[in-house]
Amino acid sequence: MHPILFRVPLPVWTVPLLWVFLIAAGIAFAGAIGLLVGKNKPGAAAAGIAGVALAVLASQFKEQTYTLGPIPIYSYGVMLGLSLVVGWYLTLGLAERDGLPKETMANCYVVTALAAVLGSRVLYILTNLDEFDSFGAMFDIRRGGLVAYGGFLGGFLGSYLFLRSHRLPLLPWADVAVPSLASGLMITRIGCYLFGCDFGRPLGETAPAWLKKLGTFPHWAEGTLDHGSGSPAWVQHVKERGLDPTAEASLAVHPTQIYESLVGAGLLALLLLARRRQKFRGEIFLLFTFSYGVCRYLLELLRDDAERGSIPPTLPEHVLLPAGLVVFAVGYTIGFSHVIRDNVARKVTQVLSFVPAIALYLALKPETFGASTALQYSTSQAVALATGLAASIAFAVYYKAALDHPEQAMALNLPESKIAVADEEEEDDDDAPGDGEDDDDAPSEKRSAPTKAGDKPSRPRRGSAKDGGGATARERGAAAEAPDTTGEA
Repeated sequence: MHPILFRVPLPVWTVPLLWVFLIAAGIAFAGAIGLLVGKNKPGAAAAGIAGVALAVLASQFKEQTYTLGPIPIYSYGVMLGLSLVVGWYLTLGLAERDGLPKETMANCYVVTALAAVLGSRVLYILTNLDEFDSFGAMFDIRRGGLVAYGGFLGGFLGSYLFLRSHRLPLLPWADVAVPSLASGLMITRIGCYLFGCDFGRPLGETAPAWLKKLGTFPHWAEGTLDHGSGSPAWVQHVKERGLDPTAEASLAVHPTQIYESLVGAGLLALLLLARRRQKFRGEIFLLFTFSYGVCRYLLELLRDDAERGSIPPTLPEHVLLPAGLVVFAVGYTIGFSHVIRDNVARKVTQVLSFVPAIALYLALKPETFGASTALQYSTSQAVALATGLAASIAFAVYYKAALDHPEQAMALNLPESKIAVADEEEEDDDDAPGDGEDDDDAPSEKRSAPTKAGDKPSRPRRGSAKDGGGATARERGAAAEAPDTTGEA
């Protein structure tokens, strides 16, 4: 594995952190004043808060220095950056196809990405408080780590706040954003694999040789990283499983990072296919929430790293783990199974959804009660269960409403101002030089035919139930009768 791809050569230079943060705080305050003069109060408030935070950090690090030298480029950081770039093009491409305003959606993506990274770090800190011996250590991301579900929740909150401030509905954005979450899983888990974190339980003796090779993580050479002397799997196996400290590699484990990367690829394909038969805004988001919840819950059964955190209650594993599968089976029965229109086929799948829970119970049930192993849900399992069940209930409600009001369920419900912006962006694209139209006549046509508030769009917009475009004037007029689609569905 390669935790560091390469190092950027730089001269060794020691800098006081106090002055670094004070200079950054001064820049933030100057920006806040400039934004306030420009009457951008939200931006000024954000810059002011950033300045205060930097000033607080300056007081925390006033006695410390940082030695600048060759900068390591971490494999996980590269994969995280790549996932953000791929997500940018994927999300904005789908947003444009659905008729959402491109510029606003681009800004929303930036806010969502930053909130996701912050949320993933916060959840990691909350589940591993004993790992940090100082406040400053919480900001040292080189020591790990990020939690995927923290990013999911943080990104959701960031999106909600941004869209609310712009008076835009959440569900259309959620539908175009979640495919990038799937692609992000596919890419970032490769970074986890290269680093060696998020590994699984040891493989059995009968496991295939190729799988054992794939699941073996090395003892790094001394000095590879500033902290630790080996991959996380190697370190944990030395501490807890009696591995010889001179061993060159860890025990062979399940490469759960690769498993989850494959899950991300599968979810991406599923979501893109589901868009073709989408019946209501929010359907793609809810499908991802439930599907990833099931997959993540099962993957956690194979995970073995010590940084996942746990949540009560404590129960025998042959009771606790199958109970989670029962929750997902109930969620499927009340929600997603209704996509199957044939009554017999739907009931068969509902019954089959409980089979994994029964099978797991029989596999884990001990011969005697005293021999049972007690455990708790990991943090990710608890979040997966909560969000998966909530998604199932929401899907049941919105799917029924979509069957009764199909056109209203697929309406974008954008404010009039945002519809006009989207129309202008679409017209700019259509009237670009080289598209075969008379560019000289285009400006005069636009000046002679200004858009009025009550007019219908000049051509069908993408996102409606029939033409795949935005809401028509008739749909907007019927918005009061439409089901509430401002939350996740």
